[in-house]
Amino acid sequence: INSLCIDWTRIIMDKATTKLSPHIKLSTSLVDLPRVGLGTFKLAGTEVTSSVSRALDIGYRHIDTAVIYKNEELITSALKQHGIAREDVFITSKISPYQQGAERARAAALEVLQRLDSSYVDLLLIHWPGASKKKATDPANAQLRLESWRVLEELYEQGKLKAIGVSNYEESHLKELASQAKIMPMVNQVEVHPQRPNTRLRQLCQDMGIAVVAYASLGCGHLLQNPVVLDVAQQTGKSPAQVLLRWGLQKGCAVIPKAANSGHLIAADELLTWELPSDLEARLDGLEDGTKYCWDPSGIA
Repeated sequence: INSLCIDWTRIIMDKATTKLSPHIKLSTSLVDLPRVGLGTFKLAGTEVTSSVSRALDIGYRHIDTAVIYKNEELITSALKQHGIAREDVFITSKISPYQQGAERARAAALEVLQRLDSSYVDLLLIHWPGASKKKATDPANAQLRLESWRVLEELYEQGKLKAIGVSNYEESHLKELASQAKIMPMVNQVEVHPQRPNTRLRQLCQDMGIAVVAYASLGCGHLLQNPVVLDVAQQTGKSPAQVLLRWGLQKGCAVIPKAANSGHLIAADELLTWELPSDLEARLDGLEDGTKYCWDPSGIA
């Protein structure tokens, strides 16, 4: 595992400036993961175009999408309209639970390339450890996700995927994959916020050299009105969203905030250039109660 470890010196704050480096070095990959990205879940139509354009203007260089979001082509169009070079943007996509298994996963990955009008994807993830229309306890889930992983390994070796990883994988899923993988996953994208910090899972990822991308950093909006979050925001002179995203960054995660109103997006530098004091970080840590706002993969065999 040591040979696969993330270069953690790349994600430690410069104590003199309190600024985090803008990238995380991914294990066994030649690409760096931008620490702050644009999430596009549930964004459609002009929301996609305006959000992508605004995000690029304020320093974002990572766009997170998925097959199931049905907006990859809109993102491609928005990038072309903006005029930014393809190599200057890091794009993450994900194959869906409907596309698990060797044949479907291969077709899905190649279709992603077509929709992004690109010869490569910077990062492709398996979106979910289960397969559609399979019961959570069905052992076929494990076989199908392994077949999907073999496809990702193959396309990575061919250079069509610059990095590969998983999403919503619990400890059991990661340990199973580690025992079978020819190439270890470089990323695990999971729900992480103060109410559900996923500490054990994040530690396992660190031990395995897997970078963590946090989604639902704002608790799907519920944490924005939390009294503790509001008080920390007041004490730091930051917005509740800035506080919650910075908390995730200080836990070593990359974050992928989204905003249907592009004017609400927070500039990347506004998240990277200040530090949440340890006592206030601890207050946010105290919110942990296990609350999960998104899907629960823990029961998937």
